[in-house]
Parts: sequence; C-alpha cells; structure tokens
Amino acid sequence: MCSPVASVLDSAQRSADAGTRTDGRYSCDVDHFTVAERFVAARYPGAAVAIVAGSTARSARTPTSDIDLLLLGEELFDADDQTSEASTQVFEGEIFEVFAYTPAGFDEWADRGIAQHRPVTVHMLIEGTAIRDDGRLAALRRRWQKVLDTGPSLSTQECAFRRYVITDVLDDLRDAADPLEQQVEAAILFERIAELMLLSEGRWIATGKWLPRRLRDFSSERAELLSTPLLDRDYATFAARVEDELDRAGGRVQSGFVR
Repeated sequence: MCSPVASVLDSAQRSADAGTRTDGRYSCDVDHFTVAERFVAARYPGAAVAIVAGSTARSARTPTSDIDLLLLGEELFDADDQTSEASTQVFEGEIFEVFAYTPAGFDEWADRGIAQHRPVTVHMLIEGTAIRDDGRLAALRRRWQKVLDTGPSLSTQECAFRRYVITDVLDDLRDAADPLEQQVEAAILFERIAELMLLSEGRWIATGKWLPRRLRDFSSERAELLSTPLLDRDYATFAARVEDELDRAGGRVQSGFVR
C-alpha cells in the first residue's frame, strides 16, 4: 500500500478559491479543491500526489470550467502494466479532466511533451496546487523546473521546415480572394508564426487559448502588432507583419528545400 498522504491545501486557500455554480443545474457555493480531494479519495485512493491545475488552480474559473487534475503514484491502476490514463469523469456535478501516471509513465509523457515543445504535464506539475503529497513533490518540481528553465531546443532542420510551411501558407493567404479561405489561412498562419516566434527565442509553445497567452507573455508589443490586423481582418497588413517575423527567424524557405 502507499504510505499515508496528507491534504496540503489550507483552509484559507480553499475559501479564496471557492466558486459559485452557474450552470443551471443548481446554484450553491462550491469549494472545488475539497471536491477534488473527495474525487481522488473515491476514484484514485492509491494516488501519492494529486495536483489541481488549470483555471481552478489560478482562481480564474469560468461557468464552463472543468477541473484539471494531475495524479502520480505506483498504485493508481488495477493492471500491473498500465502506466498512464487520460480520462474525463463527472463527480458531484463537476467535470474532471484526469491525467494519471505512474512515475515511469509521467517521465515518458513529460519527455514526449518536451520533444514536441509543449510540456503540458510538466506545467501542471510545476504550476498547479497540490492537494495530496506523500513527500516526493518538492524533488519532482525541482527536477522538472530545471527542464522548463532550459527551454526548448529548435534544430536547424526543424526551423527550416517551420519557415517553409509559413512561407507556403503566407503565399496562399496573399493569393486568396474568398473571405472564408482568407480567414482559415490567416488562423493557420497565426498559429505557425506564433510558434516560430516563441521557439526562436527559447520559449515553450502551446495550443488553443494558451498560444496567444504565451505569445503575450513573451512580448506584448509583438503580439499586438500581429494580432491587431488579424482581428480587424486586415489580411494585407497581417501578412506583412508575418513576413517581418519570418525575416527575424531567418526568412523565407522555398526553392531547393528538401524535407
């Protein structure tokens, strides 16, 4: 059996982060950390470490927020050969996005995220709020914080490939006349150039809403220059701003590129 673990979230933190249900099912104050503790006790009693991450940990919940939960431990699963699980579960009316790993499983998936320049589980480990810890968390955080601080490594070949893709999409946007095609191409281009901007400066990338957040954290000025014409659907100006950022990263890649 696992050694006893304790709740590490104090009552003041619970009080500060309690929310109010506004989803129409019922309305009452909800202490999401306490609900998460009960969820872990009921569904994953063998968890050695449990961390609430995402908007709940940041005290930034919205009416549709779920509860992101990272679980670590040797006795999480019934099957001896199972090392990881990603699942969506409902408990006491709350939706939980669960990421559960054995120590080996966490290392495997964390390494994958590092290789893809999107270490989501590592960010959860470092930035989340622990609600259960058997004493190993501090050492884990020290270990993986060093990896985050080092930043991603963008090879010459990957940089060239990313520039090649951006060059191609940029030309497609400039040639597009259909409004829907313009919007789709511009959205793709924003993602690709934002990723290149971050990686070129040794910054981790992300998907969805987290990509513009990371870009603004890196440089609010450059993010604004890129996003303003995009939001205004001024695609000519947006394309010019993308070209400027592409030049910063080494310029267009097209003729003679082998992939």
